[in-house]
Amino acid sequence: MDDRYALGRVVGALLKAKPYLAIVCLQFGYAGLHIVATVSLRKGLNHYVLTVYRHVVATLAIAPFALLLERKTRPKMTLSVLLKIVLLGFIEPVIDQNLYYVGLTRTSATFASATFNILPAITFIMATIFRLEKVDVRKMPSQAKIIGTIVTVSGAMVMALYKGPIVDIFMSRGRSHRTTSSSSSSTDQHWIIGILMLIGSCFSWSAFFILQSFTLKQYPAELSLSMLICLMGAVEGAAVALVMERDITAWTLGWDSRLLCVVYTGVVCSGVAYYIQGMVNRDRGPVFLTAFSPLCMIITAALGSIILAEQLHLGSVLGAIVIVIGLYCVVWGKSKDRAGSSAISLTDENIKDQELPVTDTTVRTTVIGCNREAGINGSFGGVSMVEIPPPSQQA
Repeated sequence: MDDRYALGRVVGALLKAKPYLAIVCLQFGYAGLHIVATVSLRKGLNHYVLTVYRHVVATLAIAPFALLLERKTRPKMTLSVLLKIVLLGFIEPVIDQNLYYVGLTRTSATFASATFNILPAITFIMATIFRLEKVDVRKMPSQAKIIGTIVTVSGAMVMALYKGPIVDIFMSRGRSHRTTSSSSSSTDQHWIIGILMLIGSCFSWSAFFILQSFTLKQYPAELSLSMLICLMGAVEGAAVALVMERDITAWTLGWDSRLLCVVYTGVVCSGVAYYIQGMVNRDRGPVFLTAFSPLCMIITAALGSIILAEQLHLGSVLGAIVIVIGLYCVVWGKSKDRAGSSAISLTDENIKDQELPVTDTTVRTTVIGCNREAGINGSFGGVSMVEIPPPSQQA
């Protein structure tokens, strides 16, 4: 019995930690996206073509699972759901990703990931406007979410605006000549345009999470929805790419980092990511989903220093610490909100279970016939009346 009890506690703890583990793993996947996309775009891969190939691969990767695992539970398609899927396929795969790739080529992988730290704040504001997130400034959980959002954005601003001295954690001194040339070329790029593109990408991504939350309420099939979003993103992205890119040679891929980027982003960052996002979004909401995005910046900064020889500055380290503190505040507020809502629902169920049954105590009178002799069986006026006791007395 003790072993079964311990095993049950372990399984319960894993089920509670499943959303957290899924989102943390997803941030590692997005950190790889920043690195792989940076290398591929520098080697000449067109971002319009990358968007199309990415979602073609994602559709082929997730379609077998969606068709097999949800063949009995897939709800019927309606016009409202179809229009939402078309809009979802345009907001995230087309607008968001193309804006992100343009901003990435004009800045750097670490800076692009740092800019996405404003994603929780934008999503929190949008979710509050569309009443997906309850905010009561008089309660501690709501105050924690608001303060955590402000602290998270402040940490991101520290990373973006303050560099400070170089922190040689990953022993990149031997590669300083590569970093110097890279930083000098980056200063000549249009950083303002890149920052605007990245901010626009954040707004598009937040809008995608909000619309995805509404769509899942009408179409609660995460795998099928992810497959349809990838399919619509490939079709709409191809239409945009054919208009924006007329060079046929841009569509060719070789056995190099460009092919790796297409496969990696398609399988991990679109197919698997859309499914995990839909699952967590349906269970915990869009604010919880985006609250972990600052972790991606920390992972990207470490990988960028190791793989791309990007310098890690003191401002990045201090900003990462501040972001982790803000992230903890937001997650704590969300957990308290969830615990409070669960307690309220359990209280309502207990009240319903403790309600006493209503018993009919009224005395019903039935006419059983006419009797001309008065005074027989309580009759009066020639009508014979019989009193029927309540059900409790009949037993």
